[in-house]
Amino acid sequence: MSKNPESVSLCPLNSAAATEPEPLCIFGTGDLGRSLGQRLLQSGYRVVYGSRKPHSCGPLPPGTQAMSHSAAAQSAALVFICIHREHYNFLETLAPQLQGKVLVDVSNNLKKNLYPEANAEYLQRLVPGAHVVKAFNTLSAWTLQNGPSDANRQVYLCGNSAEAKQAVAETATKLGFTVLDRGSLCAARELEDFPLQLFPEWRLPLRIAVGLTAFFYFYLLIRIVIYTYVQKGDDISFRIMVSLANKVFPIVSLIMLSLCYLPGVIAAFLQLYRGTKYRRFPDWLDRWMLCRKQLGLLALAFAFLHVLYTLIIPQRYYVRNRIAGSTILLIKENKTSAFDSALAWRSDSFLSTGILGFGLYVLLGITSLPSVSNALSWREFSFVQSKLGYLTLFFCTLHTYLYGWNKFLKPTSYPWYTLPGYLLCLIVPTVVLVLKFLLLLPCMDRSLTRIRQGWDRTNKVDDGEKSLLA
Repeated sequence: MSKNPESVSLCPLNSAAATEPEPLCIFGTGDLGRSLGQRLLQSGYRVVYGSRKPHSCGPLPPGTQAMSHSAAAQSAALVFICIHREHYNFLETLAPQLQGKVLVDVSNNLKKNLYPEANAEYLQRLVPGAHVVKAFNTLSAWTLQNGPSDANRQVYLCGNSAEAKQAVAETATKLGFTVLDRGSLCAARELEDFPLQLFPEWRLPLRIAVGLTAFFYFYLLIRIVIYTYVQKGDDISFRIMVSLANKVFPIVSLIMLSLCYLPGVIAAFLQLYRGTKYRRFPDWLDRWMLCRKQLGLLALAFAFLHVLYTLIIPQRYYVRNRIAGSTILLIKENKTSAFDSALAWRSDSFLSTGILGFGLYVLLGITSLPSVSNALSWREFSFVQSKLGYLTLFFCTLHTYLYGWNKFLKPTSYPWYTLPGYLLCLIVPTVVLVLKFLLLLPCMDRSLTRIRQGWDRTNKVDDGEKSLLA
């Protein structure tokens, strides 16, 4: 160790130990501590465990050694604290042995704001002479034992000592993880909140999807099933499982796809109204724009369900039997219908726009995958997600218009004076397409392009402020 007590050194204590693997210490012999020790051993380190009961602490990875906390702390310069916060008090008595050591806090809490300060900050206060680094808390015991995977290979860390963070970063890199430095120890609470989050970017899109599904399902249930039973006395409740669901899925899919592009249109008109790009958007618009990817993926999922319900799920037996009976009846009566060219055009156009729209839908979903989007340049990614995205919205909207055709002219389409579901779902995409068309007009497009290139109508924002706000 260096003569300076504040310095950090992970060098061997003597030349004889230089040929031995670097020793690391782990306080705690639970699942996380054992898994971390196993991974460290596989990466070439020598592991020493510190335990209250070193002779009865359960099975440990072969090749490790268990001893008292005091003895274990003196054997290594880097100590992993794999114990819960409520058991940190004994560390205060080990302050002399932990002086100048690097303490890696891997703890988490059961819920947010459980304590007034972060666990790592509390640990630093208990052992002020040590260098506390928050790290490895976002990894599970399974990940540590089996090695990094594509979905979990990042290690977030923070601390007040650059040397201490560098030592932990080198260890994490040797274990096969990618290190992301989040700054000083003040960021420890943010890191401790990471494992408590449950799909934070998906919450708003999921709520929208569930809300739209529930609304349209019960809306169509009233229009179709309940109305038929009350007015005509016919029980068609069997349609709830397949037919009704297959009406809800495309409606929700089209609306959610529209919601992916509506915030961009709103942002463009807001910039035109303000005459500048150097003013922040409202918080609700920022949040909306940040979840567009999730909205699009959920919209694609509903489109897949629509396709599956339409093409793969077999028809019900008694429906087929009814169709077969009607066909036999027509044959017996020698009734034939003339070929309707307009109906054929409408039917083929309806199917073709649906197929094209779904194909573009899938293309948008594929380019959203990190492995694909990382292989595209920004211009290519923008072209697919913007230009082809609006084309997808156009085809899907046209597909719905062709489905409705002239049904809206029939009084029977409005039971209990309610609008058909397809008419309601056309409102949002039609608004988006109309507004986008207005933005493409030369006068609007030129002004918007100038604003996004830095032109400011008010001329009140100086160059320094622009560079900060851009």
